[in-house]
Amino acid sequence: MKLLETNKCFDGVWQRYSHASAVCRCEMTFSVYLPPGCNAAPAGNPSKDRKPALLWLSGLTCTDQNFVQKAHAAAAASAAGCILLVPDTSPRGLGIAGEDERYDLGTGAGFYVDATQAPWRDGYQMFSYISEEFLALVNEHFPVSPAHLGIAGHSMGGHGALVLALRRPDLFRSVSAFAPISEPSQCDWGRRAFTAYLGSDDTDWSQYDACSLIRKGTTGVSRIRVEQGSADNFLEQGELRPEALQEACENAGIELDYHLRQGYDHSYFFIQTFIADHISYHLEQLKHPDTINAGQLQTGLASR
Repeated sequence: MKLLETNKCFDGVWQRYSHASAVCRCEMTFSVYLPPGCNAAPAGNPSKDRKPALLWLSGLTCTDQNFVQKAHAAAAASAAGCILLVPDTSPRGLGIAGEDERYDLGTGAGFYVDATQAPWRDGYQMFSYISEEFLALVNEHFPVSPAHLGIAGHSMGGHGALVLALRRPDLFRSVSAFAPISEPSQCDWGRRAFTAYLGSDDTDWSQYDACSLIRKGTTGVSRIRVEQGSADNFLEQGELRPEALQEACENAGIELDYHLRQGYDHSYFFIQTFIADHISYHLEQLKHPDTINAGQLQTGLASR
């Protein structure tokens, strides 16, 4: 790993790294927030010193820096003693024809799938990158407790968080999302990306569709939190389909904490308003020995 930059923030530190990825076949970049008193540590760090962590997946066109600079998550993470892990949204610079022509396909739009179709299959392996290579890297170099790891995301990243949590409950013990693309196989964004990455046979898409996974009943997830703004233009355009997620969860007996926030849009202003609530939600689910409750978190934030 190469340390690219470090910035003190709320008595903790944001660090940005790059590393050579065998899965994505390029140099990948990620950011990590270490709360006060928490330092990067080699493998073998005593489990009692490992901290709860939240892995964040960003949306279309984003890098790791959108969340770092716009979500205002460090205050809550600092007060809670929670590590934040923020990978990039796609491989970059692979030289694939058309890689940079659209905002919703290619660079910045990996959709957290393992592509099976040429030319995307040579590098666009974001599901494996997140669940295998990236997590192995951060578990080796940072004091993350693998038994206390949650996942969250926004829009395309909300889709990724739901799918990764549903398919890998052995890795992720809690899940939440802001304005997720809940049923990508039934919206323009998802259909376009899935056709390119996975092929035209939509039966191959279900493994990356949260609603399809829930309907099949193959998940160990029992609770999901979703935040949605009522003034979200992509909600109006039918790209997000939270109603499908609500129906799927109700039929499957999954508790869905769905919050429709009046007047909020799709932007990071929406995320920064409720990110502390989501960090508190994850800490409640993760039940790390050092976890603080929601009241203690709010008290800590108010004292800053």
